[in-house]
Amino acid sequence: MKLHKLKRKLQLSAAAAALCVVATTQAAELPGEGVEVQPLKSSIAEETFQTLLVMKALEKLGYDVKPIKEIEYATGHIAIANGDATFLADHWDPLHVDFYNKAGGDEKLYREGVYSDGALQGYLIDKKTADKHGIKNIDQLKDPEIAKLFDSNGDGKADLAGCNPGWGCEKVIEHHLDAYGLRDTVVHNQGAYGAIIADTIARYNQGDSIFYYTWTPYWVSGVLVPNQDVVWLQVPFSSLPGARTDVDTSLPDGSNYGFQANTQRIIANREWAEANPAAAKLFSIMELSNNDISAQNLRMRDGEKTAAAIERHADAWIKTHQATFDGWIAEARKAAM
Repeated sequence: MKLHKLKRKLQLSAAAAALCVVATTQAAELPGEGVEVQPLKSSIAEETFQTLLVMKALEKLGYDVKPIKEIEYATGHIAIANGDATFLADHWDPLHVDFYNKAGGDEKLYREGVYSDGALQGYLIDKKTADKHGIKNIDQLKDPEIAKLFDSNGDGKADLAGCNPGWGCEKVIEHHLDAYGLRDTVVHNQGAYGAIIADTIARYNQGDSIFYYTWTPYWVSGVLVPNQDVVWLQVPFSSLPGARTDVDTSLPDGSNYGFQANTQRIIANREWAEANPAAAKLFSIMELSNNDISAQNLRMRDGEKTAAAIERHADAWIKTHQATFDGWIAEARKAAM
């Protein structure tokens, strides 16, 4: 009888151990099970692709990922810092440094790794006008006669297709207009960037002179190709607003477009990230090339811009880079053990 009880006890212990192993394995496989994630992005539709890739990776880890909420950058940084949202996949460093610091900086926000590197920004004009009039520097637009070449509404001033209100680039452009003495000859046209740049491209196709701000990676430079259709304008000297007053914006080749080269990074609520090491690890190791972002953005510009189409683009990227994607998931799971 005692032998029977001992055998039964051993069987129960083995079963309990097996269940523990199964539970531990499941926990390692799905460290995010039962944890909600709220992604954010700005109003730029082309940011959906890179945000979706992060969401799909989090889902692989078991997280309950909610649909994306759109919010502009400054408010988005605060929302994440306050715990009202989880992550933003398109934090531009250092362009968004003021947003980051005002939201609480490293104390409130988690920011490790580089999601996409080498992003450029600046001012461009059509190559035909640049070559004909020898325009290479934005400083030349202080000349009313040069500025008039880019006048699209008859007020005698150059019309700059600029930046959405509330974006980091708005602060830089507005600062540049003062720093380079352009207020009397240049108008910064703002609104929905997509609509403004579409009008700019339409005018270029009609043979008009154009003057606009853009960034890479983005589809615009796939349509208006630098050094072929358009040229970057240099700035006379480095000048940035706020805490970056003394920053040199020159690039390694000596060019100076007035903006620092940026990296796109994933930011998250720090408290949440520390409680979720698998997600924190994922955020720190995911990498996406500028070329892949630009190529997908161009597909959207060419008509593949529905939610279903962008979802297909993300799934296709993962399939093409399956080994890389699976490697991210494996590393993230290890971090949760």
